[in-house]
Amino acid sequence: MRKNALLKAVLLAITVSWISSSIAAPITTTALGHNSPTKYINAPYMPYANPKAPSGGTLSLDARGTFNSANKWMTTGVPMIGTDYLYDTLMTGSLNEAFTMYPQLASKVTYDPDDTSWIVYHINPAARFWDGTPVTSHDVKATFDAILNKGPMSIRSYLADIKAVQVIDEQQVKFVFASAENKEILLTVGQFPVFAKSSIEADFEKISLTPLMGSGPYKLGRVDAGRSVSYIRDPNYWGRDLMVNRGRYNFDMIKFVYYQSDEIAFEGFKSGQYRFRPENKASNWVSGYDFPAVKAGLIKKETITSQNPVPMQALVMNLRRPIFQDIRVRQALTAAYDFEWMNKTLFHGQYERLQSFFHGSELAATGTPSDAEMQVLTPLLSELEPIQRKAVLAEWQLPTSDGNGFNRQGLLKARQLLLAAGFYYDDMKLYQPNGQPAQIEILMTGETMGRVLLPYIRNLKRLGFEATLRQVDGPQYYERTRRFDYDMVVDVFAQSLSPGAEQAAFWGSAAADEPGNHNSAGIKNAAIDQVAAALGNAKNRDEIVLYTQVLDRLLRAGHYVVPLYGKSGTNVAYWDQYRHTDTLPTNAVGIDYWWVDKEAEGRINKYLKQ
Repeated sequence: MRKNALLKAVLLAITVSWISSSIAAPITTTALGHNSPTKYINAPYMPYANPKAPSGGTLSLDARGTFNSANKWMTTGVPMIGTDYLYDTLMTGSLNEAFTMYPQLASKVTYDPDDTSWIVYHINPAARFWDGTPVTSHDVKATFDAILNKGPMSIRSYLADIKAVQVIDEQQVKFVFASAENKEILLTVGQFPVFAKSSIEADFEKISLTPLMGSGPYKLGRVDAGRSVSYIRDPNYWGRDLMVNRGRYNFDMIKFVYYQSDEIAFEGFKSGQYRFRPENKASNWVSGYDFPAVKAGLIKKETITSQNPVPMQALVMNLRRPIFQDIRVRQALTAAYDFEWMNKTLFHGQYERLQSFFHGSELAATGTPSDAEMQVLTPLLSELEPIQRKAVLAEWQLPTSDGNGFNRQGLLKARQLLLAAGFYYDDMKLYQPNGQPAQIEILMTGETMGRVLLPYIRNLKRLGFEATLRQVDGPQYYERTRRFDYDMVVDVFAQSLSPGAEQAAFWGSAAADEPGNHNSAGIKNAAIDQVAAALGNAKNRDEIVLYTQVLDRLLRAGHYVVPLYGKSGTNVAYWDQYRHTDTLPTNAVGIDYWWVDKEAEGRINKYLKQ
């Protein structure tokens, strides 16, 4: 055994033999933080977990649209929701820290703080797939090879810094990166699911309702095609005693019920078809919870706060279309949106106007640029068009109306901007400078956004646009958005407290030309590219905050989207059978750490049978 151990050590030393002797020796640790502390490295369980939580019961939630595939990592098909429950990742994140990872499939990592162009993940020898076979470095390599060569373009772009994935031995896999600049990539690779190599070779590109072989806490249960999907907890799950998993995955079953619209889904919740509902509709939250089960005391409503940025929900203007190239047109389309009237009339004053792409967090840019921000911005100003240059230096404020429903000032401002951009009117119709009619189609699926978009459509028509709302089914919407085949579309940009390399996929010039990537606006801006790159290479927390605030200013000043509305915190309603610890995570609802009160579940089941 001693001889084998010595041989292994020599092989590892050879693998990293190119490291200069002047550089500090590699270290091995059980937790990784990217400019974030590892507070729980020696904790017995996470602070928002109840290690004595009872197991059993069902967590049931709703989903939209339909599905025809169990694999969300391929480029075709419409994946079912919830497949993350099938797979472990090398490490798993903390819900209380910005970007910190703790062991899951990997029990530890080895890396050099002075040369972050590589990292070695050590696979836990106890890790097993559902069929009992061990998880090895070969499975990790096969997984990343498949994703990097056959996966969605957005993911390939996100992982573009991976130069090679090398198998050292059965339990050690080494990631080699193109440079040592992107320090967060060391953690990023630990966030991805790992599939069995044999399953990848046989089925990775098949559109099928049979998932790839995984090692996660749940297996796929019953699938009612297009209607529901269930996941059954694996009683032989190898990782149930890991620190991050203590008090986690307490439900025997997790079920998602599909609906074509939120209205129908709400009726399904009322009747107990599913029992946990994040409530995103303000009118429901204010006045919809007056049905018999509420009056019987069987429904709980709770607002769960979060330190995360509020997801930017916005109407995206597709800059691949010539009509949106002039920033004044984009300004006009923003001025035409009447948030104040909509919030008062449709949302009972429940929402906030999103003044930032990182609204509600320390990452949001406020006031005028600080001295530190100006040091970053000044070299970039010459690359910005005059309107964007002026706006990026000013205190940001979206247009506001008096809320009377006419938005007269906003529409007058929009008209002036359109005329300044060379648009003109003829016989009460608006034309582009090239003589083509000013036509805009807003693409959507489902019915939820219709009541928000139709008043906006009316305002566009008052400006002279030939504006239409095009509703398509889920698969067609999925394919059209993948190909950027739309004029305008509602998109949601969810952000973490540790933004980094993924920002290039949201806003980067290269991503604008890659079908399936996240740059739905088609932004190509050299200044944004430079700041996104600097953010990905940030060396500490102060730099993350600084570059994110600068990025925020550039994105706002470009008027690439019409910000809609959002809310700090999450409204959830649930049948009173679910329980959670008194201390919830600071950055998430943390539903995986909740559990079922079996006695309460019995009362609810009895009520629903009446």
